[in-house]
Amino acid sequence: MKCNENNYIQRLQHQKEDALEFIVDKYLPLMKGISHKILAPLKNEGIIEECINDIFLSIWNHSKKFHGDETDFRKWICSIAKFKAIDYYRRTTNKKEFARDIIVEHVEKSAEDELLLMEDKSDLIRLINQLEPVDRKIFIMKFFLGLRTEEISLRLGLTESSISNRIYRGKKKLHIKAANLDLGGNLV
Repeated sequence: MKCNENNYIQRLQHQKEDALEFIVDKYLPLMKGISHKILAPLKNEGIIEECINDIFLSIWNHSKKFHGDETDFRKWICSIAKFKAIDYYRRTTNKKEFARDIIVEHVEKSAEDELLLMEDKSDLIRLINQLEPVDRKIFIMKFFLGLRTEEISLRLGLTESSISNRIYRGKKKLHIKAANLDLGGNLV
């Protein structure tokens, strides 16, 4: 039996290689588009190609978990592509941040500089802990973990404009509280 429009999902679930070839031929442009949209800021075509290969491998490995028709299948593989690309983006950016941190650590600092830096971090953490729980999560994700607004939006289930507004208002609150701290005010 040969793979076609009517049986490719069932054949894929039975691990028939011709079904994978059919899916690659049919959905490769879509997978490239999704991956490229998410990974383009990295400016690394090798990572995009690796991600696309990983997407099709994941589709192959998890095909038995899929239940539905062709429309559902398209949505299913699009979500796999989206989340794989996001994972690749995070892994790549985390490696860059890690390398940057290593370089920064090797710059010699005086004991006084280290002490002032530790005190500043401690004050900043105390200030952030006074924010609402959702705002606190947003600030940690944005400024400590370096996530983009879109990624925070996906994780917290809020709109991007809502997150931007919360960051704006939170900065204003932190600025006022930091001014009180400098004036000898109490953090409570």
